[in-house]
Amino acid sequence: MNIKYQQELISLLTNIKNIKLMNEFIKDILTPTEFEEIIIRWQIIKQLSKGVSQRKIATKLGVSIATITRGSRELRDKKGGFWKVLKMKNNLCKKLI
Repeated sequence: MNIKYQQELISLLTNIKNIKLMNEFIKDILTPTEFEEIIIRWQIIKQLSKGVSQRKIATKLGVSIATITRGSRELRDKKGGFWKVLKMKNNLCKKLI
């Protein structure tokens, strides 16, 4: 993957502050299946971080254990991006309450 292209996309995404515009952009750039997969992956990460079992997640979301296992492996890195974003999300939710 070309790092310049990757950085350009990440920069673009982080600069879209309007939720409606972000939603429209994501729906335009991804196929409906790709968008759904990202949504499900995020739900997997959130549930794993709360200690929900892989079997319960698989049943609830209708995904394979293999799909969940990848997320589980990534969550083992406590300094990784998933944990940083989960922490950011939790702090944002606290501010909204």
